[in-house]
Amino acid sequence: MKTIVKSPGSATVINAIATGCGSAFGIKRYVTAEVELKADKIICKSDKSVDTSLMELCVQIVLQNFDIDTGVRVKTFSDLPVASGLSSSSATSNAVTLATVLALLNEYDSDQVIDDFGILNMAIDASLEAGVTITGAFDDASASFFGGLTVTDNVNRKILKKERMEEQNILIYMPDKKSLTAQSDIGKMKLLSPYVKLAFDQALKGDIYKALTLNGLLYCAALEFNPNIAIDALNAGAIAAGLSGTGPSFVAITDNNSLEDVLDVWGQYEGEVIHTDVDNEGTNEITS
Repeated sequence: MKTIVKSPGSATVINAIATGCGSAFGIKRYVTAEVELKADKIICKSDKSVDTSLMELCVQIVLQNFDIDTGVRVKTFSDLPVASGLSSSSATSNAVTLATVLALLNEYDSDQVIDDFGILNMAIDASLEAGVTITGAFDDASASFFGGLTVTDNVNRKILKKERMEEQNILIYMPDKKSLTAQSDIGKMKLLSPYVKLAFDQALKGDIYKALTLNGLLYCAALEFNPNIAIDALNAGAIAAGLSGTGPSFVAITDNNSLEDVLDVWGQYEGEVIHTDVDNEGTNEITS
């Protein structure tokens, strides 16, 4: 019997690397994990050409937590670009971890009690052990797990603010390159911490759009991405625009009036532009 879980990616409001605090919101691009309990091996496959170590670690951590020795077969499917700043690793961890937990609960008469935060923490532990994140990505992971907007203390894994995100058009510009978070220049990003803190304060106050734009421009400077990509979107009428994660993707939030103008201006850059929406539902099992 397959257990199937779908987990959304997320877009950055505040990148937590500079200060240890961050913010993100769910987007309607997904990683889907199918889990079956099988024989005596952990077998992981993906429809993307990616290292499956993260998936294997998610399964191992769940099995250790349940103290159950069983084989597990995992397969993931994704329409979420890898190494793009859209939390593909967090979505993968969340989907595989929750699917494995549910499969074990369905199969075994376990008295194990695991709440949402327990599942989320296992997923983050796997991401840290796999080396796909610098801070543990609690902001990205929590937005992916719960949906909507989260503002977080990543160091202490605390959600400071969680709410449904206003449903606006979300545009994502993806240049023709990848950017691995773990290979980013941490020193340059931490130099900007006083200014990122100002952006984070705006997010805590509820001014998400100003926070996203300021954060994005700051990290463009630190990571040497072209800030004109965001500025062009703002000039075309975007409500907010900036770098997502450590790039290379940029995210813009638009209303219906400015949507086509932002699409047009970003269409002049080499790469792909994705039109999507806010995901307020988070990580959930798919039932037939």
